[in-house]
Amino acid sequence: MVADLFYYFIYPGFLFTAVIGGLIAGVDRKITARVQFRKGPPIIQPFYDFLKLLLVKETILPAKGSKITFLLAPVFAVFGASTSAILIMLPLFGINTGFQGDVIVVFYLLGIPSLAYIIGALASGNPLAAVGGSREMKLIISYELTFILIIAAIILKAGASVSLYKIIEIQQSGTAFIGSVSGVLLFIAAIFCVQAKLGLVPFDMGEAETEIAEGAFIEYSGSAYALIKLTKYMLFFTLPAFIILLFLSGIQFSGIHILWSVLKLVAVVLLITLIRNTNPRLKIGQAMRFFLIWMNLLVVVAITLSYLGY
Repeated sequence: MVADLFYYFIYPGFLFTAVIGGLIAGVDRKITARVQFRKGPPIIQPFYDFLKLLLVKETILPAKGSKITFLLAPVFAVFGASTSAILIMLPLFGINTGFQGDVIVVFYLLGIPSLAYIIGALASGNPLAAVGGSREMKLIISYELTFILIIAAIILKAGASVSLYKIIEIQQSGTAFIGSVSGVLLFIAAIFCVQAKLGLVPFDMGEAETEIAEGAFIEYSGSAYALIKLTKYMLFFTLPAFIILLFLSGIQFSGIHILWSVLKLVAVVLLITLIRNTNPRLKIGQAMRFFLIWMNLLVVVAITLSYLGY
């Protein structure tokens, strides 16, 4: 019981994921500033932002809408992010305490934060928040189908295994899944799905600061908004780690493999950041067509190639 609590709350669960996620968010902001020829804030700025919102800023509740639902939505978002993090990090760090089918459970848990954003937006009673929530809902409908097809393809490549630990084990005993044509195609689609899940350009239409002033989060402030920030920080680490688990043989803690594991994480985060800074925001209709037509087609081709052994 003590070990389970340590895994969930300390390492490699809630606290570890939050700290590393905050650092990654700081690096992302620093890279973004450099791309725009700015100095940018310090790397630990996300921690300043979180603590200021949590301890200093007042939590103002909207006059209309459901206040209880409005406040509970960020709590459920953190729960989804932290629970999916522990299920991903344990096998990723070589701790075999998972169960058969955990890859499917992780898929559903990773969907909780986005659903919580929508519920919170609709509970706020603000029409601009409803617009942001509506966009987020349409985006989920489009990219989640692509995401589940990617996971199905990974299960196929892993010999019908639905265990995260087994998926890593198969890659480490052979070749990483990205080392095939089908793996490369699946990796491309997965990166765009992660971009959409993180709400980053070109798929940030749910927030769209320049259009609807933070959209789904327009009514959030203080500690409630701090939890939303915390969720995003955690996902900024959890989702790239999930990509490494599915395609890049996971993480190994021996000799040169430690450096190689860190480089894999840095490479995935850098790729996500560069996509964010080199593309304009899409319209919601364009984003839906991108996933429902082109990304799904790409994944179907990848599944076919995988079945043929490529």
